Amino acid sequence: MRRWSATAGPLATKILIGINVVIYLLTTGASSSPGRTSDLESRFVLFGPAVADGDLYRLITTGFVHFGLIHIGMNMFLLFQFGSQLEPTLGRARFVLLYAAGLLGGAFGALVLSPNALTGGASGAVFGLMGAMAIAMRQRNISLREGGIGGLIVINLVLSVALPGISLGGHLGGLVGGAVVASVMLSPRRRPAEGVAAALVVMALAVMGSVAVAG
Repeated sequence: MRRWSATAGPLATKILIGINVVIYLLTTGASSSPGRTSDLESRFVLFGPAVADGDLYRLITTGFVHFGLIHIGMNMFLLFQFGSQLEPTLGRARFVLLYAAGLLGGAFGALVLSPNALTGGASGAVFGLMGAMAIAMRQRNISLREGGIGGLIVINLVLSVALPGISLGGHLGGLVGGAVVASVMLSPRRRPAEGVAAALVVMALAVMGSVAVAG
Protein backbone atom coordinates (compact mmCIF):
# COMPACT_ATOMS: atom_id res chain seq x y z
CA MET A 1 0.00 0.00 0.00
CA ARG A 2 1.32 3.44 -0.96
CA ARG A 3 0.79 6.63 0.99
CA TRP A 4 0.66 10.13 -0.46
CA SER A 5 3.60 12.34 0.47
CA ALA A 6 5.14 15.63 -0.51
CA THR A 7 6.75 13.90 -3.47
CA ALA A 8 3.29 13.65 -5.03
CA GLY A 9 3.62 17.33 -5.92
CA PRO A 10 0.73 19.80 -5.86
CA LEU A 11 -1.88 17.08 -5.38
CA ALA A 12 -4.76 19.40 -4.44
CA THR A 13 -4.04 21.51 -7.52
CA LYS A 14 -4.15 18.44 -9.73
CA ILE A 15 -7.39 17.24 -8.13
CA LEU A 16 -9.01 20.65 -8.68
CA ILE A 17 -7.94 20.57 -12.32
CA GLY A 18 -9.33 17.06 -12.64
CA ILE A 19 -12.70 18.10 -11.19
CA ASN A 20 -12.88 21.05 -13.57
CA VAL A 21 -12.10 18.87 -16.57
CA VAL A 22 -14.61 16.18 -15.58
CA ILE A 23 -17.40 18.72 -15.11
CA TYR A 24 -16.51 20.40 -18.39
CA LEU A 25 -16.78 17.04 -20.19
CA LEU A 26 -20.06 16.24 -18.44
CA THR A 27 -21.66 19.58 -19.26
CA THR A 28 -20.51 19.65 -22.87
CA GLY A 29 -21.41 15.99 -23.37
CA ALA A 30 -24.89 16.61 -22.01
CA SER A 31 -25.58 19.32 -24.61
CA SER A 32 -27.95 18.29 -27.37
CA SER A 33 -25.90 20.13 -29.99
CA PRO A 34 -22.56 21.98 -30.17
CA GLY A 35 -22.65 25.55 -28.88
CA ARG A 36 -25.89 25.09 -26.95
CA THR A 37 -26.16 25.17 -23.15
CA SER A 38 -26.96 21.80 -21.60
CA ASP A 39 -29.49 21.40 -18.81
CA LEU A 40 -26.69 20.36 -16.45
CA GLU A 41 -24.70 23.47 -17.32
CA SER A 42 -27.69 25.73 -16.77
CA ARG A 43 -28.18 24.17 -13.32
CA PHE A 44 -24.55 24.76 -12.34
CA VAL A 45 -23.92 28.32 -13.54
CA LEU A 46 -24.33 31.36 -11.31
CA PHE A 47 -27.66 33.13 -11.73
CA GLY A 48 -28.86 35.67 -9.18
CA PRO A 49 -32.60 34.86 -9.18
CA ALA A 50 -31.84 31.16 -8.75
CA VAL A 51 -29.53 31.89 -5.81
CA ALA A 52 -32.24 34.07 -4.29
CA ASP A 53 -34.63 31.12 -4.62
CA GLY A 54 -32.31 28.93 -2.57
CA ASP A 55 -29.83 27.45 -5.07
CA LEU A 56 -26.83 28.30 -2.90
CA TYR A 57 -24.86 25.42 -4.39
CA ARG A 58 -24.46 27.55 -7.52
CA LEU A 59 -22.01 29.75 -5.61
CA ILE A 60 -19.64 26.77 -5.74
CA THR A 61 -20.56 24.94 -8.94
CA THR A 62 -20.19 28.13 -10.97
CA GLY A 63 -16.44 27.86 -10.40
CA PHE A 64 -16.31 24.53 -12.23
CA VAL A 65 -18.36 25.34 -15.35
CA HIS A 66 -16.54 26.50 -18.48
CA PHE A 67 -17.71 27.71 -21.85
CA GLY A 68 -15.36 26.24 -24.44
CA LEU A 69 -11.85 24.81 -24.65
CA ILE A 70 -10.06 28.16 -24.59
CA HIS A 71 -11.94 29.16 -21.43
CA ILE A 72 -11.07 26.03 -19.48
CA GLY A 73 -7.62 25.73 -21.01
CA MET A 74 -6.49 29.17 -19.89
CA ASN A 75 -7.96 28.80 -16.41
CA MET A 76 -6.41 25.37 -15.86
CA PHE A 77 -3.03 26.56 -17.12
CA LEU A 78 -3.02 29.43 -14.62
CA LEU A 79 -4.37 27.21 -11.85
CA PHE A 80 -1.48 24.81 -12.35
CA GLN A 81 1.11 27.58 -12.53
CA PHE A 82 0.00 29.32 -9.34
CA GLY A 83 -1.04 26.16 -7.52
CA SER A 84 2.38 24.62 -8.07
CA GLN A 85 3.93 27.58 -6.23
CA LEU A 86 1.37 28.23 -3.51
CA GLU A 87 0.32 24.72 -2.48
CA PRO A 88 3.80 23.60 -1.29
CA THR A 89 4.07 26.81 0.75
CA LEU A 90 0.63 26.70 2.36
CA GLY A 91 0.01 22.98 2.51
CA ARG A 92 -2.89 21.25 0.81
CA ALA A 93 -5.64 22.06 3.30
CA ARG A 94 -4.90 25.78 3.51
CA PHE A 95 -4.40 25.99 -0.25
CA VAL A 96 -7.86 24.52 -0.83
CA LEU A 97 -9.32 27.03 1.62
CA LEU A 98 -7.56 29.87 -0.20
CA TYR A 99 -8.93 28.59 -3.50
CA ALA A 100 -12.44 28.33 -2.05
CA ALA A 101 -12.25 31.87 -0.67
CA GLY A 102 -11.32 33.18 -4.11
CA LEU A 103 -14.08 31.15 -5.73
CA LEU A 104 -16.79 32.39 -3.36
CA GLY A 105 -15.41 35.92 -3.43
CA GLY A 106 -15.64 35.79 -7.21
CA ALA A 107 -19.24 34.60 -7.05
CA PHE A 108 -20.11 37.50 -4.75
CA GLY A 109 -18.41 40.01 -7.03
CA ALA A 110 -20.18 38.63 -10.09
CA LEU A 111 -23.56 38.93 -8.37
CA VAL A 112 -22.82 42.50 -7.29
CA LEU A 113 -22.13 43.72 -10.84
CA SER A 114 -24.24 41.34 -12.94
CA PRO A 115 -26.76 39.37 -10.87
CA ASN A 116 -28.90 38.38 -13.85
CA ALA A 117 -26.08 37.07 -16.02
CA LEU A 118 -25.29 33.38 -16.43
CA THR A 119 -21.76 33.23 -15.07
CA GLY A 120 -19.31 30.36 -14.90
CA GLY A 121 -15.61 29.63 -14.76
CA ALA A 122 -12.71 29.14 -12.38
CA SER A 123 -11.31 32.60 -13.05
CA GLY A 124 -12.61 34.01 -9.74
CA ALA A 125 -10.63 31.36 -7.86
CA VAL A 126 -7.65 31.83 -10.19
CA PHE A 127 -7.71 35.58 -9.54
CA GLY A 128 -7.71 34.69 -5.85
CA LEU A 129 -4.46 32.80 -6.43
CA MET A 130 -3.10 35.80 -8.33
CA GLY A 131 -3.88 37.99 -5.35
CA ALA A 132 -2.14 35.49 -3.09
CA MET A 133 0.93 35.47 -5.32
CA ALA A 134 1.05 39.27 -5.21
CA ILE A 135 0.94 39.17 -1.40
CA ALA A 136 3.66 36.50 -1.30
CA MET A 137 5.96 38.60 -3.48
CA ARG A 138 5.39 41.76 -1.48
CA GLN A 139 6.20 39.91 1.75
CA ARG A 140 9.47 38.80 0.15
CA ASN A 141 10.19 42.37 -0.93
CA ILE A 142 9.91 41.39 -4.60
CA SER A 143 8.54 44.08 -6.88
CA LEU A 144 5.21 43.11 -8.44
CA ARG A 145 6.50 44.46 -11.73
CA GLU A 146 9.72 42.48 -11.44
CA GLY A 147 7.87 39.30 -10.56
CA GLY A 148 5.42 39.75 -13.42
CA ILE A 149 2.30 39.15 -11.36
CA GLY A 150 1.40 42.84 -11.21
CA GLY A 151 1.39 43.15 -14.99
CA LEU A 152 -0.59 39.92 -15.36
CA ILE A 153 -3.27 41.16 -12.98
CA VAL A 154 -3.52 44.54 -14.72
CA ILE A 155 -3.71 43.00 -18.19
CA ASN A 156 -6.43 40.58 -17.15
CA LEU A 157 -8.46 43.31 -15.47
CA VAL A 158 -8.18 45.51 -18.58
CA LEU A 159 -9.37 42.58 -20.71
CA SER A 160 -12.24 42.06 -18.27
CA VAL A 161 -13.41 45.59 -19.04
CA ALA A 162 -12.58 45.67 -22.75
CA LEU A 163 -13.97 42.32 -23.86
CA PRO A 164 -17.65 41.38 -23.73
CA GLY A 165 -18.83 38.34 -21.83
CA ILE A 166 -16.16 38.51 -19.11
CA SER A 167 -17.17 38.94 -15.48
CA LEU A 168 -15.25 41.91 -14.09
CA GLY A 169 -17.05 41.50 -10.78
CA GLY A 170 -16.04 37.86 -10.57
CA HIS A 171 -12.40 38.71 -11.19
CA LEU A 172 -12.32 41.59 -8.70
CA GLY A 173 -14.14 39.59 -6.03
CA GLY A 174 -11.78 36.66 -6.38
CA LEU A 175 -8.72 38.91 -6.38
CA VAL A 176 -9.75 40.68 -3.18
CA GLY A 177 -10.82 37.47 -1.44
CA GLY A 178 -7.55 35.70 -2.24
CA ALA A 179 -5.40 38.68 -1.27
CA VAL A 180 -7.15 39.13 2.08
CA VAL A 181 -6.80 35.46 3.01
CA ALA A 182 -3.20 35.25 1.80
CA SER A 183 -2.21 38.34 3.80
CA VAL A 184 -3.02 36.32 6.94
CA MET A 185 -1.94 32.86 5.77
CA LEU A 186 1.45 34.02 4.51
CA SER A 187 2.27 36.41 7.35
CA PRO A 188 5.18 35.14 9.47
CA ARG A 189 3.55 36.77 12.49
CA ARG A 190 0.37 34.71 12.17
CA ARG A 191 -0.38 31.18 13.31
CA PRO A 192 -1.65 28.64 10.75
CA ALA A 193 -4.99 28.53 12.56
CA GLU A 194 -5.44 32.26 12.00
CA GLY A 195 -5.06 31.76 8.25
CA VAL A 196 -7.72 29.04 8.34
CA ALA A 197 -10.01 31.32 10.34
CA ALA A 198 -9.46 34.17 7.86
CA ALA A 199 -10.44 31.92 4.95
CA LEU A 200 -13.58 30.74 6.72
CA VAL A 201 -14.60 34.30 7.57
CA VAL A 202 -14.09 35.49 3.98
CA MET A 203 -16.06 32.51 2.69
CA ALA A 204 -18.92 33.14 5.11
CA LEU A 205 -19.06 36.84 4.28
CA ALA A 206 -19.02 36.05 0.56
CA VAL A 207 -21.96 33.65 0.91
CA MET A 208 -23.96 36.07 3.04
CA GLY A 209 -23.18 38.93 0.67
CA SER A 210 -24.17 36.82 -2.31
CA VAL A 211 -27.53 35.99 -0.78
CA ALA A 212 -28.09 39.65 0.05
CA VAL A 213 -27.45 40.91 -3.50
CA ALA A 214 -28.82 37.97 -5.47
CA GLY A 215 -32.42 39.07 -5.27
